[in-house]
Amino acid sequence: MTGQRAVRTADLDSLPVREALPALVSALDAHGAAVLCAPPGTGKTTLVPLVLAGLVGGGPRRRVVVAEPRRIAARAAARRMAWLLGEQVGASVGFTVRGERVVGPSTVIEVVTTGVLLQRLQRDQELSGTDLVILDECHERHLDADTVAAFLLDVRETLRPELRLLAASATTDAAGWARVLGGAPVVEAVGVSYPVETVWAPPARPVRPPHGMRVDPAQLTHVASVVRRALAERSGDVLCFLPGVGEIARVAGQLGGVDAEVLQIHGRAPAAVQDAALSPAAHRRVILSTAVAESSLTVPGVRIVVDSGLAREPRVDHARGLGALATVRASRAAGRQRAGRAGREAPGTVYRCWAEAEDGRLPAYPAPEIRIADLAQFALQAACWGDPDATGLALLDPPPAGAMAAAREVLLAVGAVSTAGRPTPRGLRMARLGLHPRLARALLDGSAALGPRRAAELVALLSEEPPREYGDDLAAAWRRARAGGDPYGTRWRAEAKRLERAAAERDPAGLSPTPPLPETGASPRTPAGGISRDPAPPAFEERGPGRSPGSGAAPDDAAAGLVAALAFPERVARAKGSGAFLMASGTGAELGEGSGMRSAPWLAVAVADRPPHSASARVRLAALLDEDTARTAAGHLFREGEEVHWEDGDLVARRVTRLGAIELAARPLRDPDRALVRAALLDGLRTEGLGLLRWTPDSQTLRARLGFLHRTLGPPWPDVADDGELLERADDWLEPELSRARRRGDLARIEAGQALNRLLPWATGEAARLDELAPERIEVPSGSRIRVDYAAEHGQPVLAVKLQELFGLAETPRVAGVPVLVHLLSPAGRPAAVTADLASFWQGGYRAVRAELRGRYPKHPWPEDPATAEPTRHTNARLKR
Repeated sequence: MTGQRAVRTADLDSLPVREALPALVSALDAHGAAVLCAPPGTGKTTLVPLVLAGLVGGGPRRRVVVAEPRRIAARAAARRMAWLLGEQVGASVGFTVRGERVVGPSTVIEVVTTGVLLQRLQRDQELSGTDLVILDECHERHLDADTVAAFLLDVRETLRPELRLLAASATTDAAGWARVLGGAPVVEAVGVSYPVETVWAPPARPVRPPHGMRVDPAQLTHVASVVRRALAERSGDVLCFLPGVGEIARVAGQLGGVDAEVLQIHGRAPAAVQDAALSPAAHRRVILSTAVAESSLTVPGVRIVVDSGLAREPRVDHARGLGALATVRASRAAGRQRAGRAGREAPGTVYRCWAEAEDGRLPAYPAPEIRIADLAQFALQAACWGDPDATGLALLDPPPAGAMAAAREVLLAVGAVSTAGRPTPRGLRMARLGLHPRLARALLDGSAALGPRRAAELVALLSEEPPREYGDDLAAAWRRARAGGDPYGTRWRAEAKRLERAAAERDPAGLSPTPPLPETGASPRTPAGGISRDPAPPAFEERGPGRSPGSGAAPDDAAAGLVAALAFPERVARAKGSGAFLMASGTGAELGEGSGMRSAPWLAVAVADRPPHSASARVRLAALLDEDTARTAAGHLFREGEEVHWEDGDLVARRVTRLGAIELAARPLRDPDRALVRAALLDGLRTEGLGLLRWTPDSQTLRARLGFLHRTLGPPWPDVADDGELLERADDWLEPELSRARRRGDLARIEAGQALNRLLPWATGEAARLDELAPERIEVPSGSRIRVDYAAEHGQPVLAVKLQELFGLAETPRVAGVPVLVHLLSPAGRPAAVTADLASFWQGGYRAVRAELRGRYPKHPWPEDPATAEPTRHTNARLKR
């Protein structure tokens, strides 16, 4: 140490993690990797890096990189360590986050975000000059953190076995991380925790559960009331956890008049506000925060935590091409972390805005991002690392196969990987931009048409969605960001400058900024990845208002539409009327009632979500577009070909030009491909049933007879009961008639009975026994030949015959060994009795039937002994002739 530093020794000595440092140093010396479990407030984020770097404690000097999941945590950790050393940030301790770097030539500890470290690893896999990497707050399971850990382990195994790794967290799956780190030892630190009283404060009336980004306003009103209650019942500052920026603003608006300063902490908050919340204050405060305050940060003065019980997690709808954050119930682990904030400095209280009975039903831990998030950026990072399938990476959780497949489709579409999954030169450059591959594509290809500055400004708007008050028009939001001096505009300008520099740079390997780009209206073989350079799309030949300074040919609306369409080609959308649109992905989209873009013929949808119980997406941010630009940006979705399908009850054959699901043009086909026609007719039969064929009574009887034999005897008698099963065997019985058919009317000319005959077991000879096993008619004692009904609902064949015609028949007739169900009819043909056992009927049931019918039909014979009587179809008078 130098004598110029006023090291705050007393503060360092008071940190509880000091007791675990000898064991931690020994573990790292012996194994090169370790897992540190230390409760909040023990100093794991501040003292541990200082000791391991040799800045305090007298150990050897090492270059240490500390990876934090959030920018606010990285800046705060660096400032705290610098303060403990009595230095300014940028001396011994510095930090690097996206858009901000404060380091100096003497910096030994650098605190970075996991995203920054990931980019650094892609540029320098050996991580030259770094001796130790600390992965802090690894329990949060952010995708970047999991990826960084896997890459670092790969580096240790193949390139730098001397590189030391430490996974540190307050609450984590210690055994899982120890396993991933190759059997690394686990070191636990005991914290000085003050008791925290739990107050259960559920809403008085039920509130609607969160869905998508929506939170019931009644729940936010309840949270605000609990904050007021906590201020009245307890002393100290209040830290209130809410899921997002919008909810923080709403609750802040309901806390007007409270006797405390209300501060808002989130990733978008200005650095001055973040610093104010993390510094001691002489007055009472209410700090409304997202999950950024769950860990890493100590908020001084907090004695009360109000927990809404909600959190935000990424979600992706692969079928609709929509990705967004979703509001979910926070896990029990998150609840413990949040509650612990109240007991960092003294005994405290946590007010939980849900019932105690609900607590046990909450998830134990937050879902790892790798299971639920869009994996396109992860897949590109893995491909550039040399493991496109990520099967060789040491991950706590493997990526889901379906999400990886969807990610590879995106990477292919933007030209980032080859069909083999290997990164293209373009993909390597995309991976170094620190953007989602979609936005990287928009930056590179947009720069070619608009220039790096304008493309960077628009991509910066898309990388961090502008506030809702900016409206839903991307071009208007762009103009407002350029003119405004609000915190969002400040961050936006810094990110736009970073992206402009990145877009203007030539690739280190000497590659041009973008590859050759396809012409507008490309063919189905158009490679994904760009716009036409020469000639420029018509949209950029316009002149008029709305052009930014030094913009070149493209007005703001056209430029915004191009960049949004390049980033999200599946979301180019054509109007259907009344503010409704159809996106190329096939999903409907709707603008809000007050939107100024409702009459636009085309849109490029940048941000959308799907409300509950709605088939259409709700557009949050979009830009005006024209068809030429849509076809240019979404060239890989362009298709032109024959489409033959069943629609509105008949065959429709057209030559269609499409952009994904959007139909651009169509004309009738006079001679469509016969295979397509046959497939469409089969679809019609599946949709409307085999009733489209011609079914005569004999055809229907044959189908019923065959169905009976299949049920009774099984194969080789065919199963003809189910239309679907029959259509699966269309080749066996509907040919050649089906292949000759061209329309619905042709199906009606196919005689179904003749076709079904082809399914009979001719090869085995069993077909010849059809009339023997399942006769169409049965001759009864009177000489009549009565039709057997094989289609009865109960499945047993039915013989409906007048009672007198069966006189003298002792046994019930059988078909295929099964007794028929005899429906005995009166002389007038009305049902009189039903039996499957004639012998029993003659002995018992007949007497009651005879007594009832002989009075109604006195002209017909009703012998006392039907077993010996003569069967007849006639009256007594006719019998006497």
